[in-house]
Amino acid sequence: MSKILDGKIPDGSIDKKWTDHKFKMKLVNPANKRKHSVIVVGTGLAGASAAASLGELGYRVKAFCVHESPRRAHSVAAQGGINAAKNYQNDGDSVYRLFYDTVKGGDFRAREANVHRLAEISVNIIDQAVASGVPLARDYGGLLDNRSFGGAQVSRTFYARGQTGQQLLLGAYSSMMRQVDLGNVQLNYRREMLDLVIVDGRARGIIVRNLLTGEIEAHEADVVILASGGYSNVFYLSTNAMACAVTAAWKAHKKGAYFANPCYTQIHPTCIPVHGENQSKLTLMSESLRNDGRVWVPKLKDDKRHPSDIPDAERDYYLERVYPSFGNLAPRDVASRQAKYRCDEGRGVGESGKAVYLDFRDAIGRLGESKISERYGNLFQMYEKITGENPYKQPMRIYPAPHYTMGGLWVDYNLESNIPGLFVAGEANFSDHGANRLGASALMQGLGDGYFVLPYTVGNYIANTKLEKVEKTHDEFKRAQETVKSEITKLMNIRGNRTVESFHKELGHIMWEYCGMGRNEAGLKRALELIPKLREEFWQNVRVPGESNYLNPELEKAGRVADFLELGELMCRDALERKESCGGHFREEYQEDGEAKRDDENFSHVAAWEWTGANSPPVRHKEELKFENVKLATRSYK
Repeated sequence: MSKILDGKIPDGSIDKKWTDHKFKMKLVNPANKRKHSVIVVGTGLAGASAAASLGELGYRVKAFCVHESPRRAHSVAAQGGINAAKNYQNDGDSVYRLFYDTVKGGDFRAREANVHRLAEISVNIIDQAVASGVPLARDYGGLLDNRSFGGAQVSRTFYARGQTGQQLLLGAYSSMMRQVDLGNVQLNYRREMLDLVIVDGRARGIIVRNLLTGEIEAHEADVVILASGGYSNVFYLSTNAMACAVTAAWKAHKKGAYFANPCYTQIHPTCIPVHGENQSKLTLMSESLRNDGRVWVPKLKDDKRHPSDIPDAERDYYLERVYPSFGNLAPRDVASRQAKYRCDEGRGVGESGKAVYLDFRDAIGRLGESKISERYGNLFQMYEKITGENPYKQPMRIYPAPHYTMGGLWVDYNLESNIPGLFVAGEANFSDHGANRLGASALMQGLGDGYFVLPYTVGNYIANTKLEKVEKTHDEFKRAQETVKSEITKLMNIRGNRTVESFHKELGHIMWEYCGMGRNEAGLKRALELIPKLREEFWQNVRVPGESNYLNPELEKAGRVADFLELGELMCRDALERKESCGGHFREEYQEDGEAKRDDENFSHVAAWEWTGANSPPVRHKEELKFENVKLATRSYK
């Protein structure tokens, strides 16, 4: 039976909610913090900052990293920048404007209170980063520099060339490693969470597989924080690293945590196009490039001339034409759809016709090659290394690709899921971004959650909860371990004829075709026929070579693909139920002049799905969204 969820939003005016809420929260005194333990799953920006902050406060923290080093978390791949409402440029920015831009950018499908808190703490994140040694770019006078990004008309994006994610991650990582050195954080490398342990209705631990030895381990704590990233690899080809998976969040979902808005996925407009059937991932070209690069296609269909031979009069700078107010800095969902439209018209470029140009000719003429190199040099190098083409001499070719996921586990204002004691941070939660994330806001949310929200809300939970001591010998831990072992045995014993990769690739084709940039009722229903059949074949015909009690990357992949096969079905079900277009969720039946057409009367809510078993349909719960500070309006960037 579906129900209305309570986001536990504090009372009071929007600009006072977080301040008042922090004061009303209970605190744990320093001596008592040492008595409490916290598990953090994932050591990217959200996980590393949470582990560092909670360790600094005195809690006993166990952090779990799927890689051999936290420095390999996918946060490292973020290129363009991190937003903050500092208004250094004196160009009209403010906390309220960042709040407004984020709510509007998310197509009015985000919770106002969370977004305003994010805008408030954004200014502190930059100070924290600088204090931890992050080398953010500076202007001629030595002050921190800013650039503009899609969906905003002010310059609020702080950056470190095209390596912002890497530099911010090194800052959070070094803060966490300081706590490791002090003994406050225990770092567990090469561990993958395969189940959540619930005791007396509360999250009290996790089951992990040691990826080097195959050993199944149990770990107990008073609180569990999931910061395990997003699920774009459900599309197979995406900008995500190959190890990015939904597994940790999905195991929590199957233990009762609601999964919110799974159909809200972001397609990034500036990626290097697909170049072959054997490709396993896509490469992102930072949105920051749209500051100086102009996006265009030939005006004529099937124009195969070299771009240098096409004069300006025969070029369609379509973003500047369609969105004169924002031009090339239109938001990601809008820019992605426009690229698709141009290619569907037969005006795409390159051999496949599935690309558009991103051209720096005018910017180089205006600023000089050295200035462009200073801003984007490493990105240009990366592009040339992959494509063999010099973007200083000819335009880049780009095309949209699956990138970030706005859906994730449902959390309330305190970032606590509907399972008491299970907190979710960063991209793993259903986030503050609504139906479309503005560029440079992922890093802001991950660090905001870890550095400035969880230290308060986790402490409040501990102070308000009577937590009995739980040992790993508890029956619930034993039961969870046995469940994990039997699932692994089941996978290993199938001994079929198809590789894990072939199933993942086929799922990706279905998802991109029917639940990608454009969705419609017929396509989604078709996907909901195909995915269960593919999943059935997977469990009958997949082949996982090797042994389970040793290093076995194929076994790792098999478990992740099994979860993607279940998630893919939920995404299509969610997209089918949401009979409107909003942000990255574009139902082709609901549009006006090629733009998304929302239905605020019937769909101004979060959809949070409850797992009810492998053979029964999930239950769709709602959290109604109220807009008291931003007026609901048709989103326009024209």
